[in-house]
Amino acid sequence: MEIKLGRIYRHFKGDYYLAEAVALDSETNEEMIVYRKLYGDGALWVRPLRMFLEEVDREKYPDACQKYRFELQEIESSANR
Repeated sequence: MEIKLGRIYRHFKGDYYLAEAVALDSETNEEMIVYRKLYGDGALWVRPLRMFLEEVDREKYPDACQKYRFELQEIESSANR
């Protein structure tokens, strides 16, 4: 799976996030995703990109409805109807 910046993703627990940037950890050079929660205070978050794109742990969350931790959302424009 490939990250699409500027797009909205749904976390498997239900909330929505905007993928803003990919950054490098200054200590490890690991790719990190910078994303903004689209509720509450709209805070920025960061986590390893590999974790953002991984499948949901079915042993820990057997009832999860999504395959992946974060899934890209296709949102149609209401202005183009």
